[in-house]
Amino acid sequence: MDPEVRRIRRALIAGQIFAGVGLGTAISVGSLLAAHVAGGESAAGLAATMSTLGSAVAAIPLARLAMQRGRRRALTLGATISTLGGILIIVAGGLMSLPLVLLGLLGLGVGGAVNLQARFAVTDFSAPENRGRDLSMVVWATTVGAIVGPNLNGVGVLIGDSLGMPELTGPFLFTVAAQIAAAATYWWGFGPNVPTVTVSPSAIASAAKLSRAVPLAIAVIGLGHATMVAVMAMTPVHLVHGGASVAESSFVISLHVAGMYALSPVFGILSDKIGRIPVIILGQVVLAISLAMTAFMAMDTTAVTIGLILLGLGWSANTVAGSALIGELSQGPKRLRTQGRSDSVMSASGALAGLLAGPAVMFLGYPGLSIASFAFVGSASALIALIAVLRARETAE
Repeated sequence: MDPEVRRIRRALIAGQIFAGVGLGTAISVGSLLAAHVAGGESAAGLAATMSTLGSAVAAIPLARLAMQRGRRRALTLGATISTLGGILIIVAGGLMSLPLVLLGLLGLGVGGAVNLQARFAVTDFSAPENRGRDLSMVVWATTVGAIVGPNLNGVGVLIGDSLGMPELTGPFLFTVAAQIAAAATYWWGFGPNVPTVTVSPSAIASAAKLSRAVPLAIAVIGLGHATMVAVMAMTPVHLVHGGASVAESSFVISLHVAGMYALSPVFGILSDKIGRIPVIILGQVVLAISLAMTAFMAMDTTAVTIGLILLGLGWSANTVAGSALIGELSQGPKRLRTQGRSDSVMSASGALAGLLAGPAVMFLGYPGLSIASFAFVGSASALIALIAVLRARETAE
């Protein structure tokens, strides 16, 4: 393998580790901070909405920057914006300003777009038969930081208190430091002469038509992400209201995030060996089982924890295999633009799910939210069947 390519892969993996530390804090503490500042749990859903909305808004501009100026600049800029978002959250906590907290989470969410683009970036250099495996290895790298990040929250709270920082803002010190490290890793890890992929607007305009299954595959990824965000966003608040501490609820989230990333190489290899669609179907089955547990055993902390782990595993199978499918169906000059649209739809779906999750819990309760989320799984399953039909027809043609 070319030494430059090895260096790029190492940079992507290291960047994902750092980013996982930073974003893990946002997942677990961001919702609690928003609820604290607002004085009501409905704002917890807004926290997840804003962080995923930041990822949705940034996905297409970062993809365009990657097309025009290369992955190095796109990834570094995104991590830098995420750093500024973390700083703003700390300031906003001191001012007890919900709008500024949400704006900071919006900026921090740009780091999510960076994570999503990084998984596609590695496939710029992958052989077709190894695309799922290589993509999943970069996704897996997030595991280290994502597990460590939430478990630093208890320490972060103690550090923040000792420094006289506003309540619940101490953990975001780790977020800022991790995002700075990620930005530096992408900039210096890629280097100025990296053989990155850029695409001219004229090449995009003259490209062949994409497969008709691409929009459906994008929708399946979005629905899976919506399922995960809706339930995950409200779980810390549900657990804390049930008597759990911030550290305990953060530990549950860390296990959930481990489920999201730890077995991603397994799903990537499976998608290469047995096909993308069977692994996507597996993901939907696991998501359904997780929703059943959080719906019907919501008062059992152990069951909720297992449900959250399964929620992460189902998301992983759906996202890894779905992303590999999109990469497979969108080769050519339009590839980076299609990837950007996929990331944007995925994040926007999560933002909408987070927005609806808070009111849903207020009216339906946490179990009702899980039951309502079955609608996402059912819709995705119908689309998967349609994708299979379209692919069979295109192959026959």
